[in-house]
Amino acid sequence: MKRIILFALLSTSSFVLSMAQQRNSAYEAYIEKYKGIAIEQMQRHKIPASITLAQGILESGAGRSELAQKSNNHFGIKRGSDWQGPTVTHHDDQRGEHFRKYDSVEESFEDHSRFLLRERYQRLFRLSILDYKGWARGLKACGYATSPVYADRLIELIELYKLNDLDEDPNNPRIYIPEPIEPTPEIHLNYRVRTLNNNLSCTIARKGDTWELLAEDLHMPLHKLLEFNEAFEDVPIHDGDFIYLQKKASKGPKDMKGQWHKVTADDSMYSIAQRYGIRLRNLYKLNYKDEDYQPLPGDLLRVR
Repeated sequence: MKRIILFALLSTSSFVLSMAQQRNSAYEAYIEKYKGIAIEQMQRHKIPASITLAQGILESGAGRSELAQKSNNHFGIKRGSDWQGPTVTHHDDQRGEHFRKYDSVEESFEDHSRFLLRERYQRLFRLSILDYKGWARGLKACGYATSPVYADRLIELIELYKLNDLDEDPNNPRIYIPEPIEPTPEIHLNYRVRTLNNNLSCTIARKGDTWELLAEDLHMPLHKLLEFNEAFEDVPIHDGDFIYLQKKASKGPKDMKGQWHKVTADDSMYSIAQRYGIRLRNLYKLNYKDEDYQPLPGDLLRVR
């Protein structure tokens, strides 16, 4: 018995060391690329985003497995009797097994969530969505995987990459409601005040401002001002808007990490991008939306 326990301890220690060594760009790139989808699945199906991402990393080799690359299958889900979609043949526990093939990675993540909605895994949904350890051990107990260290591997991944920072109760999310803008003046440009937002140089628009007037007051070419603000001359300017004097950032302010912007009736994707100093295309990308998306009051959007 002691030899068995010692072996288990050594195996666990080796795994922790191995995990530390594997904290690399491939794992981090996978998390950055797919965390938005995992969060959407969490909101829709109440499965912790940390669990989904950790399983995706393990089952797909961080997106590098043959199944993931050729079939968009990130969770190694086999065909099953209820699957009506396309399949591929792959050697796994046995040779020539049939696995599900998806048109997109999003479809694979959605099917994984629906797989966990089966009766076999229903007891997991009695756990808190913040209890990633309970979910990991519950998956093993419900027979999701045969490996005796499957739960430990999920937990190590989650803690090593802090994936649990993404988890939040969809019924009580951390929502950020913007406060009134009160800029701290730094220097004056004629009678315009320069300030910072998202660490970007900008000024604050006043009632009656036009792009031409702003460009003149700021001694800046009109086309540059429009470029920095992703605007055309007919884009309206409102009192209190941030007007950027340099290219906007790819992400919003650091203090918005893990928080949401709650859309109001006056919001548009453009106004939200201006509010947080983020490029418009990046705002769409962070939320996995296309340019046809129109935010509705109450929608929750990430800006970082």
